[in-house]
Amino acid sequence: MPRETRTGASVGLHGKGVRFLAALGGCALVAASPAPAAAHGGGEARAKEYVALGDSYTSGPLIPRQIDADCARSDHNYPSIVATRLGVTPFKDVSCAGATTENMWKTQGTNGPQLDALRRDTDLVTVQIGGNDFGFGTVIATCARLASQDPAGNPCRRYYGASGVDQLTVAVARTAPKVARVLRDVHARAPHARVLLVGYPDLLPDDGSGCAPSVPFATGDFPYLRDTGKRLNLMLRLVAGWNRAEYVDTYGATVGHDMCKSPADRWIEPMQPASPAAPAHPNARGEAAMADAVLRRLTRGGRGH
Repeated sequence: MPRETRTGASVGLHGKGVRFLAALGGCALVAASPAPAAAHGGGEARAKEYVALGDSYTSGPLIPRQIDADCARSDHNYPSIVATRLGVTPFKDVSCAGATTENMWKTQGTNGPQLDALRRDTDLVTVQIGGNDFGFGTVIATCARLASQDPAGNPCRRYYGASGVDQLTVAVARTAPKVARVLRDVHARAPHARVLLVGYPDLLPDDGSGCAPSVPFATGDFPYLRDTGKRLNLMLRLVAGWNRAEYVDTYGATVGHDMCKSPADRWIEPMQPASPAAPAHPNARGEAAMADAVLRRLTRGGRGH
C-alpha cells in the first residue's frame, strides 16, 4: 500500500460501530467467499467506459512499463489488463501510490482528485482503497522493528493489544465509513456504473507459518498479521454489500503465492524484491492474478457481494 500513510478522521465506536467491531473480531478469521450474485442482465462482462480508482496495489509501482512516475503507475497493473481483456475504450486509470480515501476528493501531487475521472455515462468502476487509511505500511514497519525484541514470540500483537483492545481491529473499523463514503460518491457521479470494490491479496502464508529473516517478523506475529489482513478484507466485503458494490476477493486468488514463497512462486514481493515491484506489493504476476479475479467477478453477471 503505499509509500505514505495518513490518518483520517476517526468515528466513535458505539451503536452500529460496536456491532461492526464485534463482527470483525469474531468473524474475520473465516475465509470469505462471495455471496450468490443477483441477476444483472446476463453473464457477459460488458463496459463502454471503465474508470479505475485506487492506491499502489492498483497502480503497480516499479512494474514495467511505468507510465506515470508521480503515481508509480504501470501499464501492466490489473486495471490495464482488465481493460485490454474487455476491449474497453475509453479507459481511465487514475490510481496512485500512497492514495488514501481523502485522495478521492483531493489532489495528490500531479494526480487530481480521483473521483473527478467519473462521468454519468461511466459504466464500470473498480475501487481498491483503504489500506493507507488503515496504515498498513506503518504496521509493517512497526512489527519489523519489534521483532528483534522477541523473535520467537508475538511482540507486535502485544504492542497493538496493550490497552486490552486490539488497535488494528479498531483501525480497520474506523476505515469502514471512509470507504463507504467513497462508494456513495462513486454511485452519485456514475449512477449507472457497475461498481467493484477490490480486496487486497494474500501477503503472508495462509497457514500462519513464517519466513524470517526475508520477511522480518517474529514467529508469532505472522498469524496475527495474516488475520489482520483478513479483517481488512472482511471489512471491505461488508462495506461493499452495504453500499451496492460487488466485492472482488483477491486474497483467495493469491493464497500460496505470498511473500514467503520462492521467487518462482510468489506474486507478492518481500522487503527485498527479486522481481520489479515495491516491497510488500504485487509483482506483475500478482497484478495479473488480481485482474483474473476482477474478470471472474464481472463474468458472473451479478451485483451480489
